[in-house]
Amino acid sequence: MEAYIHHVLNEACHDFHLLPCSQLGENRPRDDDVAQRLRKLPRKTSPSRANKAMRGNPGDEMNAVCLPCNIKHTPWAWQDQHRALPGTGAARAVADTALPLGAPRGLHDSLAMNAARSGYRVFSANSTAACTELAKRITERLGAELGKSVVYQETNGETRVEIKESVRGQDIFIIQTIPRDVNTAVMELLIMAYALKTSCARNIIGVIPYFPYSKQSKMRKRGSIVCKLLASMLAKAGLTHIITMDLHQKEIQGFFSFPVDNLRASPFLLQYIQEEIPDYRNAVIVAKSPDAAKRAQSYAERLRLGLAVIHGEAQCTEQDMDDGRHSPPMVKNATVHPGLELPLMMAKEKPPITVVGDVGGRIAIIVDDIIDDVESFVAAAEILKERGAYKIFVMATHGLLSADAPRLIEESSIDEVVVTNTVPHEVQKLQCPKIKTVDISLILSEAIRRIHNGESMAYLFRNITVDD
Repeated sequence: MEAYIHHVLNEACHDFHLLPCSQLGENRPRDDDVAQRLRKLPRKTSPSRANKAMRGNPGDEMNAVCLPCNIKHTPWAWQDQHRALPGTGAARAVADTALPLGAPRGLHDSLAMNAARSGYRVFSANSTAACTELAKRITERLGAELGKSVVYQETNGETRVEIKESVRGQDIFIIQTIPRDVNTAVMELLIMAYALKTSCARNIIGVIPYFPYSKQSKMRKRGSIVCKLLASMLAKAGLTHIITMDLHQKEIQGFFSFPVDNLRASPFLLQYIQEEIPDYRNAVIVAKSPDAAKRAQSYAERLRLGLAVIHGEAQCTEQDMDDGRHSPPMVKNATVHPGLELPLMMAKEKPPITVVGDVGGRIAIIVDDIIDDVESFVAAAEILKERGAYKIFVMATHGLLSADAPRLIEESSIDEVVVTNTVPHEVQKLQCPKIKTVDISLILSEAIRRIHNGESMAYLFRNITVDD
């Protein structure tokens, strides 16, 4: 029995980063005192009390308490890591479960194993090197290792996912960056989430910096709201939380039946403007369309700069003027019900392209959330050059840069395109040296840490308004 008591205390003290009681020399208490204190151990111990007991007062030798055995240690018995989170591993097992004296060794090991499962793991849902780069950056900041898994495509095109370690009772974070093959990336995420769900993971949090199909969040003609469909599929697969960044429409959060943290990349892009553009005080923030005016206004107000809006360009992605939902379809000689005369909606007519605001002799900084088809950005840059802007920057959160985007940027009047690493674009950077990358792994890793520890996310949304 005495050997078992010493084993429990040594394991518990080691988990709290303390020197075991057996190494305290003559300060070690008698065996009967140890047994008596173990019997008086409370069944539950709050984290606040654990933190207070762990910290203690360095100047008071009687204030440093080893919580599992309730024994006061001298300060020299503490190690530098004594401020680590309490209540994990064997210490949680002993503190939360008052083991009876003489309990078998296997019972203690089982409890310690169950307590250790309450940690977290970070997995990458894509095995390609370009897509795992962000996941590696996040795990390095967290001081953790990337979870062991295998994701591959079979010869018939099916996606197969294998989890190579136990995830029972743990918080699992799946990092999925979206490459060019969007549909394959979605299936990888769904299959991995379902595999973790069936492996008894406690919580499954998807870290999806760029949420795919976010542009298909409105009804177009006889189409569908694909973003809502994807949200339902993720919930069905087992996800319980999502961390994303700069959704195309903030209302997308309402499609989900679980919490969504929509982080912002604007602090990192604003920092880049201040540090990498020497004469940014002589700049003007430009919205390439009236739809992007709110985002541009937010940047202009934070940098104390002027604002310009390009009005009159073609918006082929929105097409609000032709909704097309006619049911039944219109017939040329349709019979109108007598007495029913609806007012005729006048057709829209786009005005000539104009720039509202002064850009002459200034640096023009075009801001948006997604840069995919760059033709509209190239056209906006040509207009700004004609109006007298001597340098043109394009800044966006998600750099999809599809098709011939690198070549068009290289041949255009754009001086620099700045995007974050929410989407892998290393190949595009090799094709066009004008493309620059801002790392946002810091905010994603901090979000993961706070969610796992149950801390507030408000710190990550400081000074963020509804329009941001």
